[in-house]
Amino acid sequence: MTEAVTEPETVVEEPEEAPPAGPGLHQPKRWLIAAGEVVAIVLLVVAAVWCWNRGVVRLEYPGDGGASLTSTRLYGNWLGTAAAAVTLAVVLALDAVRQGLLAVRTRPQKAADFDM
Repeated sequence: MTEAVTEPETVVEEPEEAPPAGPGLHQPKRWLIAAGEVVAIVLLVVAAVWCWNRGVVRLEYPGDGGASLTSTRLYGNWLGTAAAAVTLAVVLALDAVRQGLLAVRTRPQKAADFDM
């Protein structure tokens, strides 16, 4: 004989209360973050130019009859560091624009309530 298989009863639990809402996205203090990122961008660009100049070395060798031979030596570690600094500066520039837009687009509470 076969017996009917019964599943144990499942208990439905009440969902937990949501944590209190923190500050919203639109905050005027984001200007400070954007300004800090702009300073970091300037420093990274200066560092990238300095690294690039150290990574490219031109050498001149005297030749016969007053002619000279010029060659260029590239150092990959300096050029790679310059490329990484520029890449980080671009990422920070994108975030600085985002922070600036979020700081500008602050809305009064009445307008925010109306959109809901």
